[in-house]
Amino acid sequence: MEYIQRTYRNLHKQADLVHFQVSIQETDLDIGVRRDRFSPELVSWIEVLVQEQRKYLEDYIQRDPQFKKTLKPHEMLEGAPKLAIEMAEAARAAGVGPMAAVAGAFAQYVGKALAKRTRDVIVENGGDIFMRSTSTRKVGVFAGSSPFTNKIAVEIKSWQTPLGICTSSGTVGHSLSLGNSDAIIILSPSTPLADAVATAAGNLVQSEEDVQRAVDFAASVTGVVGAIAIKGEKLAAWGQIKLVPM
Repeated sequence: MEYIQRTYRNLHKQADLVHFQVSIQETDLDIGVRRDRFSPELVSWIEVLVQEQRKYLEDYIQRDPQFKKTLKPHEMLEGAPKLAIEMAEAARAAGVGPMAAVAGAFAQYVGKALAKRTRDVIVENGGDIFMRSTSTRKVGVFAGSSPFTNKIAVEIKSWQTPLGICTSSGTVGHSLSLGNSDAIIILSPSTPLADAVATAAGNLVQSEEDVQRAVDFAASVTGVVGAIAIKGEKLAAWGQIKLVPM
């Protein structure tokens, strides 16, 4: 897993940003900010933010253990923390369980907090990215053994951001997928929604013939602005997607 992790993280790193890692239990963030905004104090501040949000979420799960277990949309208990509510709403739109949106929710939370301090920020959490940028960026596509891996990238214009760019795979990584896609990539202004829809669309892919079906599903979800599905030598795309060479 370490080799895979380093490989796909290189695909979103930007030369003009300082990249650093914050790892708190399962939350493992790769963060890029403008060089003039980076400081040890910034890292410590993010660590505190993540610890706080993890505690809010863990305390809620103690009250509502089904929130963590279910693979279906979930009714929230009164007094749920904002992060958990965002996860549940995204999951409901996608037709999956709330934990399908957890990585995207944390990436967006940290990204929005950082966006108050820096105009350019990228937060990646397990292949799920929150991006705000003042310039055009490229995010490389990692799709396991597919020939598209390391060959193509998604070009993101500044006007598209803030944007969530989330990836799900049935053949790469440890996240739960009921499908067999090499990569599903979803773009949405809501990173939790992109995360949940990537999982749901990925569940639909068992063979190369299913990539269009996955993209059509993603396109039907309000709030999704772009989708890519890859299985083997087949790729389908829809929406605000510009593919460019790596």
